[in-house]
Amino acid sequence: MPAYYLEALTVTLGFIILLAEAFVPSKNKSWAGLAGAIGLAVILILAFFAIGPDEKPEAGWSNWQLWNFYQFDSLARFYKLFSLFTAAMVLLLAVDYRQILARFTENPKSEEGTGEFYSLPIFACGGMMWMASAKDLAGAFVALELVTVTFYIMVAYMRRNVGSLEAGVKYLILGALSTGFLVYGIAWIYGTTGTMSLPAMPEAILKVQNTVPLLFGIALVLVALGFKVGAVPMQMWIPDVYQGAPTPTTAFLSVGSKAAGFILLIRFLTPFLGETSPVRGQVLTILLIIAGATLLYGNLAAIPQTNFKRLLAYSSIAHAGFLILALAAWTPVSELSVTSTEAVSFYLATYLLMTLGVFFILAQIRIHRDGEAITDFNGLGKTNPVIAMAMTVLLAALAGVPLTAGFIGKFFVFALAAESRLWGGLVIAIIAAGAGFYYYFKTIRAIWWMPPSSQAAITLPTISRISIGVLTIATVVFGFYPQPILALLK
Repeated sequence: MPAYYLEALTVTLGFIILLAEAFVPSKNKSWAGLAGAIGLAVILILAFFAIGPDEKPEAGWSNWQLWNFYQFDSLARFYKLFSLFTAAMVLLLAVDYRQILARFTENPKSEEGTGEFYSLPIFACGGMMWMASAKDLAGAFVALELVTVTFYIMVAYMRRNVGSLEAGVKYLILGALSTGFLVYGIAWIYGTTGTMSLPAMPEAILKVQNTVPLLFGIALVLVALGFKVGAVPMQMWIPDVYQGAPTPTTAFLSVGSKAAGFILLIRFLTPFLGETSPVRGQVLTILLIIAGATLLYGNLAAIPQTNFKRLLAYSSIAHAGFLILALAAWTPVSELSVTSTEAVSFYLATYLLMTLGVFFILAQIRIHRDGEAITDFNGLGKTNPVIAMAMTVLLAALAGVPLTAGFIGKFFVFALAAESRLWGGLVIAIIAAGAGFYYYFKTIRAIWWMPPSSQAAITLPTISRISIGVLTIATVVFGFYPQPILALLK
């Protein structure tokens, strides 16, 4: 099956869910989310059998002009699988969260205003999949805007909630600003190199007489993509948007948007970080500065937080710092550890498992205890020991405790930094990791040592119970045996 069928099927699925929800009368809209998740699971299976033009050059479609803008390699397949799995899990999370969506949309007792919500993650998933196969800056920009515009709607979806509307406005304004940076940066790069094709970029760079305009364009694009991944200096939107957006949207932003930004960042940086690139040293220096600033800002700002969603927002910034540090230690071929691309991809895959598990639990805390503060987790170990244990494991993994998947991801980053002799970045990363232990374990202390804020036990819906169990077990298993994720990247 040609690889581009995957995006076509995903977008078609989104339209089917949107139209079916509009014309099928039903009071309960959970079927739309379940149908979307099942459809994405089917497309995920098909992704293992998809082939690109290089694998079947004799096929007629391999000569289409489409392949000038679209590539399908192991990295593209990995991030397509990543996007499909993330979107499916977000839909399942939204199914169990729908009573909160109903309360702040049309009517607390009606789900009529929530049905179209289930099609939005599917459209965003399609854009993320196109970004994974981006081969041209123009095509990458179009795919990125599909993802961004969809998130504009998802963030402000709870229109009767002032926090959600405020988050939507902030995200819209800063998102438009970052789009301006991106377009302007692409214009400078095109004006300097004469091409927007990423495969043709390394040769075009060698012909550039003055690298200053090229570096200016690269800096503008890095600022724009920094908005997508949550890196300094475009990280200001994250805490308010994460706190105000619906929890499924926050989960998707935290994982899906970040992954989409990083795959595009990898595709964009690869031509400029080749051994013969005249701007390699300057670009790596910029990345190292951004990584250090992002690590310090995210981890230190997370320490005084009392709202758990804002804490996760600042920790998301911190994790972006670790990922950018891996790129700053750019190693296309490594003897001691994985390559930079593999380290970033593995880190994102494990971050996906840990973060989605935490958001599934947070959604139930929001539903049953009507709050998202750290104090709302007080005494969870006494009222719901199983949920408390899962949350403890997931938070410990986010902090990087050994024998969890989170530790393996951080180990790869530290190994790359040491191999590239980025001692300053390594010291900052160690300090940042220490701060992470403090604020993650602050929540664990509330779970096990604080008196319960409510004696009522939390009853998990079937979907959340299975999802939390699978994600928690996977977080532990991949801490011992990371080979399946690494095999997908080879």
